[in-house]
Amino acid sequence: MNAQLLSYYEAIEQASAQMLSAARHGDWDEVVKLEGACAVLIGQLKEAANDQSLTSDEAPLKARIMQRILLNDAEIRQLAEPWMDELGMKVSASRATVH
Repeated sequence: MNAQLLSYYEAIEQASAQMLSAARHGDWDEVVKLEGACAVLIGQLKEAANDQSLTSDEAPLKARIMQRILLNDAEIRQLAEPWMDELGMKVSASRATVH
């Protein structure tokens, strides 16, 4: 088993679960912070994947982890839509006052 590669996938999953929790609580600063942590982990995973690969036995575990990450991401995006709309309205109002 390639524990190092799987540990990256698991760390990304954990960070995405933390992002979802923060999004559910409306803590968008924390979501953004965790998004940065995910980006770092993804970069590290890509580097590690250049030298290593998962076995065929590990592929189903990777697929399950990726599915959970995608589900977390979808819910985060759904929760973020109202926040992004509100942010967009504030930016538009700010621009209108400046001009």
